[in-house]
Amino acid sequence: MARAPDAAVYDPVCGMDVHDLTRTHQALHKHKRLRFCSTHCRDRFKKDPERFSGTPLISIREMWKVFSMGDTTTEVLRGLSMNIWEGDFVVIIGPSGSGKSTALNMVGLLDRPTSGAYFLHGDDVSALTDDERAHVRSSTFGFVFQQYNLIPWLTAYENAALPLIFSKKRKAKKPFRHLFTEVGLGKRLEHRPTELSGGEQQRTALLRALANDPEILLADEPTGNLDSATGKLILDMLIDLYKVHKKTLLIVTHDSTIAEMADQVLAFKDGLLAHDHEAQRKAYTT
Repeated sequence: MARAPDAAVYDPVCGMDVHDLTRTHQALHKHKRLRFCSTHCRDRFKKDPERFSGTPLISIREMWKVFSMGDTTTEVLRGLSMNIWEGDFVVIIGPSGSGKSTALNMVGLLDRPTSGAYFLHGDDVSALTDDERAHVRSSTFGFVFQQYNLIPWLTAYENAALPLIFSKKRKAKKPFRHLFTEVGLGKRLEHRPTELSGGEQQRTALLRALANDPEILLADEPTGNLDSATGKLILDMLIDLYKVHKKTLLIVTHDSTIAEMADQVLAFKDGLLAHDHEAQRKAYTT
């Protein structure tokens, strides 16, 4: 399924394999000619060549994900290559079925690829055992999903504190209660999910994602089930985490407002990155 490794030429910024593109954009750096999928990636590189000559926080290479059911197979990821850089706000856009959510699950170590490589901080995490994956997942990632996935018989506080239990960390209840107050849930801490509005449940889910002070926040349509005012509140909270707390933020969304704010847009099509993500962003947000 995968291409021969020596055939690939990766955009230094987004990580897309550009070797077979008929039109690319080029730049010279340290006597080496580099190829980019778009002027956006090229210009990002030119602004900070040392950064983009280093090691990406996340690097995925030639990743496939094939689902089989009986005699039927579905190729969801079809040789995906991409980079995520530390401290970036990245948005993944694309039509339904293009592989966006599957790619997010791979990044968060929630699923295993059929083939391909995944490097985190330069270390290959593709072949980790289940226990090793669980440790990396709980210590590195925070997850926010469209479906809040709260446990109905636990209180808001207990739901938010679950990652502390699985990671064997402990956090004093008083500071954690303070976080509930900051997001307007100070009086809802002991309520169960059925007693919370959709926005309150999503804020609880966001606090759960932050319980372990993760390095990377992954969000799949985090405002999709919310009204516009509540969605803006959740988005503002996520942007604050990116800008003020320096979290790396990766969001899958159909919301053009979110796409407009990102440092980098990765446009998906048929399980791969689409050529010229910035053009895709403009088409998506106009």
